Amino acid sequence: MYLQQKGRLLLINYKSSLRFFNQIHRCLFTIYQEEEEHCILKAPKLSTFSEINEHNNSLCEKMSDLKSKFLEVYAVLKSELLNDPDFEFTDDARQWVERMLDYNVPGGKLNRGLSVIDSYSLLKEGKELTSEEIFQTSSLGWCIEWLQAYFLVLDDIMDGSHTRRGQPCWFRLPKVGMIAANDGILLRNHIPRILKNHFRGKPYYVDLLELFNEVEFQTASGQMIDLITTLVGEKDLSKYSLPIHRRIVQYKTAYYSFYLPVACALLMAGENLDNHVNVKNILIEMGIYFQVQDDYLDCFADPEVLGKIGTDIQDFKCSWLVVKALEHCNEEQKKLLHENYGKDDPACVAKVKALYNDLKLEDVYLEYEKKTYEKLINNIEAHPSKAVQAVLKSFLAKIYKRQK
Repeated sequence: MYLQQKGRLLLINYKSSLRFFNQIHRCLFTIYQEEEEHCILKAPKLSTFSEINEHNNSLCEKMSDLKSKFLEVYAVLKSELLNDPDFEFTDDARQWVERMLDYNVPGGKLNRGLSVIDSYSLLKEGKELTSEEIFQTSSLGWCIEWLQAYFLVLDDIMDGSHTRRGQPCWFRLPKVGMIAANDGILLRNHIPRILKNHFRGKPYYVDLLELFNEVEFQTASGQMIDLITTLVGEKDLSKYSLPIHRRIVQYKTAYYSFYLPVACALLMAGENLDNHVNVKNILIEMGIYFQVQDDYLDCFADPEVLGKIGTDIQDFKCSWLVVKALEHCNEEQKKLLHENYGKDDPACVAKVKALYNDLKLEDVYLEYEKKTYEKLINNIEAHPSKAVQAVLKSFLAKIYKRQK
């Protein structure tokens, strides 16, 4: 990956160790000069939904290579943070932060971060991305992944979770414990360090800072709504409603997962976010649809396909399904729901799922999905910019009718 330095670019290669997706261990890399003429991505001009699908399929074929290049940028950013001149690191401190970063930041699917690159390439309408643009979009993508890691580390502490991404939660590791709370704060503070290192001279630098601050506030506020809706030890389904579910999802998930990647790409493309309020609204609706899908799949998807066994019923989640069940059930069914929802007992879970089937919630969901898709497509195609349409359709194509 490339860094601008004295009119030249440095290409940093590294060899990652095993457990490619779960942990990126210490990276060994060499630096050598390379010309900027090497371009990595070229986005076609896209307008129809089928063309967007073809673009996404083509993108999937390149995803392995793109992830590899994306992870090279992680190695660069991590190295910079471990040598930040504003803090005098001891060997122990540097080793702790490196281990903490490798454990928490790059282990997910990286969809949010990679979406910045994809969105920017679509906004360029066929123009090749330079090495510098690839590095910058990747850096912004990693800022989102850092934000995600910060949220998850603290969320796991609050929920008392045991596993994350197939391994023990960070705070569950020996010698970590509540040090993880401070690690979460460190993760959050790394974001403005990255932005300062690579975007301070850009005209949109302040806009980036404000964007990340705004989205962090919205996400934390959504988490607060989620936490206080059902306090520890209190299980009251009467607090659950469609407006509450929507507010939790909108603020806790949609802003940082859907709007933030596109907003970063728009700023890099020289756009004023105030002129794209309708884009934000479309992406928020898409994020809500995505979470409703998650709630549906948690109950009805084949665990072999989904990759996990759903636990929303046992965990007393404010799921779209339980909200719709409360809307549709009679008093007897509502009593059954109150007696069995939120209990870690297979018999109770089975009763709730049987009730969902009696209420035909699968059909209710499919009707919701159909109407939501049609509304999103109509709103997207009403946008005057074909490039922005392509970005939005690309996002929608990735999630529509997904099975996991």
